[in-house]
Amino acid sequence: MLVWINGAFGAGKTSAARELVDLLPDGTLYDPEIIGGTLDRLLPRKRLAEVDDCQDLPIWRRMVVATAAALLAEVGGVLVVPMTLLRQEYRDEIFGGLAARRISVRHVVLTPDETILRARIDARREQQGDPEAGERARRWARDHIEPCRAALAGWLGADAYAVDNGPLTARETACAVAEAVRSGAAGEAGIVQTPEPTGETLAAGVLLFDEQDRVLLVDPTYKPGWEFPGGVVEPGEAPARAGLREVAEEIGLQLPVVPKLLVVDWEPPRPPGYGGLRLLFDGGRLTGSQTDRVLLPATELRGWRFVTEAEASGMLPPVRYERLRWALRARERGTVLNLEAGVPVG
Repeated sequence: MLVWINGAFGAGKTSAARELVDLLPDGTLYDPEIIGGTLDRLLPRKRLAEVDDCQDLPIWRRMVVATAAALLAEVGGVLVVPMTLLRQEYRDEIFGGLAARRISVRHVVLTPDETILRARIDARREQQGDPEAGERARRWARDHIEPCRAALAGWLGADAYAVDNGPLTARETACAVAEAVRSGAAGEAGIVQTPEPTGETLAAGVLLFDEQDRVLLVDPTYKPGWEFPGGVVEPGEAPARAGLREVAEEIGLQLPVVPKLLVVDWEPPRPPGYGGLRLLFDGGRLTGSQTDRVLLPATELRGWRFVTEAEASGMLPPVRYERLRWALRARERGTVLNLEAGVPVG
């Protein structure tokens, strides 16, 4: 299990986390801040200069998940993670990656009053005797008070169990968090994801169109980038039927006919991925009444929209866009195309 302690910079997350590890069974402190420091030594200056926050680096988010999994495999017990996380899409990606590894997450947010928060920020000591570095850290914390308030008023307030630690010491805050975890008041995060594959997989996607021939894409909560409705074909399941099942599960629509195959694409293994066969089917045009009935599972998808081919190019990962592009050509020609890594062969 992992307890993620969220909140504004200066809210007291790390102090509470240090106390909390003694209150939970086999607790271990895991501060993802060290990953940012590691990347500062690993990545080229040019890449680091492209972002204002290490959280904006996809490699940071991947390493946060991978390191958590490795730590739990090594020491077991409960990881306590003090880390400000204000962007919902980053929460979705990280918690989804943890869920894929069967790591349950309890999400807690500390919510001291702004006056108390600012006083704590102003009282922060210099960093290793460096007044300029200390002031930069305080300025960073002050600049992020408003984004934190906005997140609390929106997704963060709805997602995390709130603890007002304004009048509490670090130990009292840790006791409040520990009790919320034990009692279930801080419940398991709802983000879900299928387990990561251990070998090649067969996956089926279904293209659905509106009356303008725009294609429907969905926005997964657990990873960046948009997708087609679809997923991994289960053992003993026909691929086209798997596509129908996934459409029903993901957007709540029961398609009346078995969809027609458009492309077969062999995706080569790219570590850590194993690759496999990817099939795209033509699910046909949706009527207005069908689109009105689209219903997303909040734990898996946060949005959907019809897009043109040009719009899809900026929303889909490159390999997925190439698959879509050739599927649309196959649909126009009334044929089936055989692809290898998104390129027609044969």
